[in-house]
Amino acid sequence: MSQARNGAATFKSNPITLIGPELKVGDQAPDFQINKNLLETASLNDYAGKVKLISVVPSIDTGVCDAQTRRFNEEASSLGDNVVIITVSVDLPFAQSRWCGAAGVDRVVLLSDYKSHSFGEAYGVYIQELGLDMRSIFVIDANNTIQYAEYLGEMTEHPNYEAAINAVKALV
Repeated sequence: MSQARNGAATFKSNPITLIGPELKVGDQAPDFQINKNLLETASLNDYAGKVKLISVVPSIDTGVCDAQTRRFNEEASSLGDNVVIITVSVDLPFAQSRWCGAAGVDRVVLLSDYKSHSFGEAYGVYIQELGLDMRSIFVIDANNTIQYAEYLGEMTEHPNYEAAINAVKALV
């Protein structure tokens, strides 16, 4: 599932421009370099051999982003050890760590795209006007092939949680 690109993406009904390619099922997942903390980076290769559910949120400190990350944290325990759930936002690693502690989120890996927007541009979710990443979901198999991609048309809406979880379950 994916939305029409660039002209169709909105934030509170206002058009926004997404930078980068629109990835589709069957595409090879692009690599990225994003921050675990201020000094350490992570890449797609760090999760080699695992099924990856990548949940992209504009900012962890907003209602829908909070709910999205908590929902996937709850689902994580039922998916097994061969699955990693990653939440990507442009929040600073300090803010991500603080939020996880306050929310009790311990099964989702939070990574920050704040520095170079490597993830946002590689996955076609970087919002030119806001400097944030657009809400989206990617399920990537153990061979780094995209098996599910959801680009939301409106940034403030929830993703299709059930479809994303079902895509992961089909791979494990």
